[in-house]
Amino acid sequence: MREYRTEQIRNIGVIAHSGAGKTSLIEAMLYNGGAVERMGQVDQGTTVADYSPDEIERKTTLNCSVCIAEWNDHKLNIIDTPGAEDFYGDLESVLRVSDAVVVVIDATTGVEGGTEKVWEIADKYNLPRLIFVNKMDKENANFESALASVEEVLEVSTSVVQLPIGAEDDFKGVADLVQMSAIAKPDGNNPAPKSEIPSELEAQAEEYREQLVEAAAEGDDELIEKFFEGELTDEEISVGLQSGVSSCNVVPVLCGAALENIGVQQLMDSIVNCFPSPDNAKPIESADDETTLEASPDATMSTLVFKTMADPFSGRLTFFRVYSGILNGDSQVFNSTRGENEKIGKLAFSQGKTSISTTQVVAGDIGVVPKLSITQTGDTWCEAGDAIQLPGIEFPKPVISFAVKPLREGDDEKLISTLNRMTEEDPTFRLERNDITSQLLVSGLGELHISLTRERMKDRFSVETDVEPPKVPYRETLRRRVSGIQGRYKRQSGGRGQFGDCWINVSPLERGSGFEFVDSIVGGSIPRNYIPAVEKGIREKMEQGVIAGYPLVDTQIELYDGKYHPVDSSDFAFQMAGSLAFSTAADQANPALLEPIMDVSISVPEQFMGDIIGDLNSKRGQVMGVEQSGKRQVIQASVPLAEMLRYSIDLKSITSARGSFTMEFSRYEIVPDELAQKVVAMVKEE
Repeated sequence: MREYRTEQIRNIGVIAHSGAGKTSLIEAMLYNGGAVERMGQVDQGTTVADYSPDEIERKTTLNCSVCIAEWNDHKLNIIDTPGAEDFYGDLESVLRVSDAVVVVIDATTGVEGGTEKVWEIADKYNLPRLIFVNKMDKENANFESALASVEEVLEVSTSVVQLPIGAEDDFKGVADLVQMSAIAKPDGNNPAPKSEIPSELEAQAEEYREQLVEAAAEGDDELIEKFFEGELTDEEISVGLQSGVSSCNVVPVLCGAALENIGVQQLMDSIVNCFPSPDNAKPIESADDETTLEASPDATMSTLVFKTMADPFSGRLTFFRVYSGILNGDSQVFNSTRGENEKIGKLAFSQGKTSISTTQVVAGDIGVVPKLSITQTGDTWCEAGDAIQLPGIEFPKPVISFAVKPLREGDDEKLISTLNRMTEEDPTFRLERNDITSQLLVSGLGELHISLTRERMKDRFSVETDVEPPKVPYRETLRRRVSGIQGRYKRQSGGRGQFGDCWINVSPLERGSGFEFVDSIVGGSIPRNYIPAVEKGIREKMEQGVIAGYPLVDTQIELYDGKYHPVDSSDFAFQMAGSLAFSTAADQANPALLEPIMDVSISVPEQFMGDIIGDLNSKRGQVMGVEQSGKRQVIQASVPLAEMLRYSIDLKSITSARGSFTMEFSRYEIVPDELAQKVVAMVKEE
């Protein structure tokens, strides 16, 4: 591959609802650019972008994949992204390093739930974008309907650049409204033939062209003046569109059929002509906002790692974007995130699963390097002494958890090792051990996310697992103060005996206070060296619980009196005395079960708000407030964790996958007595 300068590079994320045809569109772009000799098919598992066994089996994109198409003396870094919300971690990574996005919409369905969500993420990064209405050759394809859904659901004003010529079986090509010409299906990857726009489309084309010219002129004072004085040239329209798209004020709409390679060459032209190059894109600021990094090979080197893949044979593959300067192969960089040096080996450009070797990667370009030991996703590389820190990647938080265990005995250590490797590859896949329930928990963005990760563990590392719903980490507490409780331990067996005697008061504390031990011993009724033993006995008994075996919290214990024997007293005796005193006190102090309460934020289209609130009420939730954000409602609520374990599934069902939520631990509250009895009975049964 030839070398490209920064201004000749375009970094494009391709985003859509699942099944809209992203991967097929990328395949057509690679074919037009000469990267492949013939177009692969998703159904046959032969595309460049979807190459992993699980993607081929499911016929859908599950990982981001970097591909390269050379077009009109430019290098297009085209990054395929997952459409399913379970894999939005990769989507966040891609949009963090993209300069613009192509949003693919199915002409037969228009905007779908996933389209809304990926559009919102593109909004977060303030990315220029254009829309490609795909599948114009399919049954029920309707360009006008798809366009209307864009403006209604996404609340964006569009600028139509192409109109379809025909539809469904009669789809023949596109009418270009800048050049005012009809463009047919190309012969192979040769330039598509042009002709005059069909007469039946002329009136519609003129109407949309007038709107397009006005949109192109609005972003430039000189062009708007020319617009009012007379007609703009095709070149001036293109300049105006480029300015409008780069500033996110214009959203062009193109159309075509990826599988037939119709309209794809014109899309590639628009990417080159309308999307910004890295040196013209929005400047990147350092994480401390003190340094603006220039996308120039002459600047100091700064690089962001946006993806890490674990492979049992070739090791880890690290994908990165160079934001400034030049990254050379066989060199040493400073990982400013970890505070350590990292040795960089052979560099390459990624073309799906294959690599194209290179000696360097210039500012604005994207590359890959194998077998790094320190670097993780989100890390920054820079030159020694610079300590530049680029803004990291904000990954979505897990929404569902499962308890995991090895299917084969003796695989415990191998399981932990493999799970750790998977968390390195996927920052949205989390691993933790719950000390209260003693379960090993894996968390992710959905059931499919967890299921796919388990399959990868089996295929790559021969680790088979079993999962089950996690246990709720209940706790226990006391609701009433009791005073004057004695704990006495006395054993005599002929020789030296065991004797310890203590008196305690027990008081409930505010929720979240934990445990407080108050030493009120005066006059030496218990020697100082035995008091820690009393506390230890109480703590151990609290850890065991008094209702259902859960740790007891939010309690104050006051030790105020006791007795000892100069010969028979010992640490063990006073430890037992403390345990006995606490057991007696707890029985009298009205013990209760506590459950974790979560702060939940749910974003849904307005039409689902009633159903969501009703569902929250059925889950013992309390709605704390509702805010409007565009056409979406954001509902804030407090809900017991026990009711939220499968909420990601419930929310998809209620909103047809158009809702999203986040959840964070808030506090513990007392479980209603009727439910507490069921929990206790379940624990006893286990």
